[in-house]
Amino acid sequence: MTDIPAATQRSRVRVPLRFGDGYSVDSELVTFHGLADGQEHVAVVLGDPAPGTVPLVRLHSECLTGDVFGSARCDCGPQLREAVERIAERGGVLLYLRQEGRGIGLYNKLDAYALQDQGLDTYAANTALGLPEDDRDYTAAAQMLRSLGIDSLDLLSNNPDKAGQLRDLGIDVHDRVPTGVFTTTHNVRYLRAKVLQTQHTLPLGELTELSVG
Repeated sequence: MTDIPAATQRSRVRVPLRFGDGYSVDSELVTFHGLADGQEHVAVVLGDPAPGTVPLVRLHSECLTGDVFGSARCDCGPQLREAVERIAERGGVLLYLRQEGRGIGLYNKLDAYALQDQGLDTYAANTALGLPEDDRDYTAAAQMLRSLGIDSLDLLSNNPDKAGQLRDLGIDVHDRVPTGVFTTTHNVRYLRAKVLQTQHTLPLGELTELSVG
C-alpha cells in the first residue's frame, strides 16, 4: 500500500495563530495538489524539530462544533489547542483534515447527536443512520506528509487506527504520543465509547468515575 500517487505543494503562506486564551504562535499553512480524496486539507507547519529527531505530527479531523463553537460534546477543540502548542514547542506539523464527524459530514453528525440524546453512543448512532462508525481514510494524510518530506514521525493521537493506517501507507510511526484528557459532563459518554469501541488510549477508570459521579 506504499505506492500511492504523489501530491505536490500548491502554496505556502505564513499565518500567525491566536487563541482565545491568549496563546499565540507563528505557523505556515501549506495546501496541496493531487490529494487522493479531492478534499481541501491543509498542513499547519509549526516550529523546527531539533537535528536528529523526528517531527511531532497530529492528524486532526475537522470539527466545526468543537473547533469553532467550543462544543462541550466532544474534546476536539481542546485537543486542537493543545496540539498546536505541543507541536510548536517540538517542531512538526498538524494536518487539518476535512473529515467532519469521522468522515460522515456535518449534517449527519448533528443527526447522530440527536440519536445520542436518545441513548445511543456515538458509534451506534452512526450505524443507526446507515453510516460507517468511522469513515476516515488517511491516504491523503500520507500524501501530504511525503510532500513535506516527512516519512518518519511521532504521532500525537489517542487513536490506534491513525497510526495503523499511516504505517500501512508506508509512514514510519516511531511512537504514538497520547493527548491530554479533556472531559466535561457532556462528553464523558463519548470518550468512554471511544475507549470501549476503538481502543483509544484514555483512562477508562477515570471516565467511569466521572460518568457515575
